[in-house]
Amino acid sequence: MRGSAQSRSGPGHTLFDTAETSPPAFHEQYFCRSFTSPLTLRVDMGEPGYPAEKQRLRNQVPPMRLQAITYALILACGCVAAADALAADAAGVVKTVKGTVQVERAGTSSGAAIGSEVYGSDRIVTGPESSVGITLRDDTQLSAGANSILELNKFAFNTTTHDGVLDATIKRGSLAVISGKLAKANPDAVRFSTPTTTLGVRGTAFIIEVGGNGESAR
Repeated sequence: MRGSAQSRSGPGHTLFDTAETSPPAFHEQYFCRSFTSPLTLRVDMGEPGYPAEKQRLRNQVPPMRLQAITYALILACGCVAAADALAADAAGVVKTVKGTVQVERAGTSSGAAIGSEVYGSDRIVTGPESSVGITLRDDTQLSAGANSILELNKFAFNTTTHDGVLDATIKRGSLAVISGKLAKANPDAVRFSTPTTTLGVRGTAFIIEVGGNGESAR
């Protein structure tokens, strides 16, 4: 629309009205002067480039809003990264291996070696005359004997508060346990199961045996 700008002065600011006479250019310095003085924005309303300039200004994001969006994105990325890191934490590390020991995970199977990491939901299988020793992140020590099947159903451990959970099942064979920080902080958070029963922590060290002649814990 072609027109002119007429000014009406008010306290601390200037207003502009359109008129039917030919328009002079008016000019404001956007965010550059105090709001107590007239803002200036250069817009030649009679020039062909005015609509494009007007749209460009509309599309600008205020600096404070842009900063808020940036912080929100950083926070969201940080939360996702943290969550991924927690999910990827290993439950423990293989310390000793004798004979044939397999670690089954997500439908795959690989041979265990000293230094191998184990995770919650892993299944550890030992062969004849074989054994494996695993130290979990809370310093719990697990030692599975020959022809054993050990399933780590769930493991979580907060190194600061010592909160978490340890849930494991011995399907077959024998498992010697030396309790770690989880059991000391909260014995109810540690649970070992067999095909027929569930055992809580019984002291600092104990052995669970599951075989053809039944099950025992001592």
